[in-house]
Amino acid sequence: MKFHHVFSGLVIGLGMVACSQSSGPSVTTATSAPAAASPAPVKKQIGLVMKTLANPFFVEMEKGARQAETALGIGLTVKTAEQETSIEQQIQLVEDLIAAKVDAIVIAPGDSQRLVPTIKKAADAGIKIVNIDNRLDPEAVKQAGLQPIPFVSVDNDAGAYKAGKFLVEGVSTPTEAAILEGIRSADNARQRMEGARRAMLENKQVKVVASETANWNVDEAYSVTKAIFARHPNVKIVFASNDVMAIGALKYLQEKGKKDVKVAGYDALEEAISEIKAGHLAATVDQQAAQQGYQGVALAVKLIEGGQVPEITIIDTRLVNAAMLK
Repeated sequence: MKFHHVFSGLVIGLGMVACSQSSGPSVTTATSAPAAASPAPVKKQIGLVMKTLANPFFVEMEKGARQAETALGIGLTVKTAEQETSIEQQIQLVEDLIAAKVDAIVIAPGDSQRLVPTIKKAADAGIKIVNIDNRLDPEAVKQAGLQPIPFVSVDNDAGAYKAGKFLVEGVSTPTEAAILEGIRSADNARQRMEGARRAMLENKQVKVVASETANWNVDEAYSVTKAIFARHPNVKIVFASNDVMAIGALKYLQEKGKKDVKVAGYDALEEAISEIKAGHLAATVDQQAAQQGYQGVALAVKLIEGGQVPEITIIDTRLVNAAMLK
């Protein structure tokens, strides 16, 4: 429901025609001016704060949010940090939206704890908050004196488990595996690492010999993969907690001619899909970034209107591999 502020005005003009010297009657006329046009309804303003647009995942998330902007008739301001590790910049972006007095903020935080004090400040200013993608730490939220914040995402543990299970399927001899983690203070990074690791270790032939962070970054993933293989040259399985890191790992492996290493990513970016089709990447996980953006804005609109929303909204993931793309 939109809030309409309608103002109408009626201006009455009175005109008098003075009586003449003749014997004719004097005449009085009253003229009504047309009603003033009602002003256009004021759109509710929502700020979307994301980690970066350097990662195509967040480009897709913005597309979904823009679709919601059009469908729901709100104004959307999108703000992003330069990098996924630019937490202080993200904090400042929230401060900017508080100063702009937006009605709601939808945030995909780069860190699950450090953004909480600024989110508290926004809530204290009467701004509605919706959390998407990476969950703000519920305990930190509680300690800050905030009510639970509506959260929209996927089951990251389950999605990564699907990828890990696919990587170790059919492995029947002792095999070494490695994991490239995201930012360790991010809840979704922890869940993806745990899901993939659990799936790998269910196959008793698989040993996880390395689990290192590459901070969601392609260049760091290249360097970390290089370091892992220097210590563990027999690794045959790599799970990267996002596609950007998977691409970094693939770059190193291709340079070294290591064609017998199975790599899976997470996000289903176009580049990752292309690598699957080319036979370089084994799989990725589609977590429907656009749908997360859309649903985040939709929940924010409902909160602005005084409605109730679920505390957690889970969007389905699906494993994408070569067989699915035929």
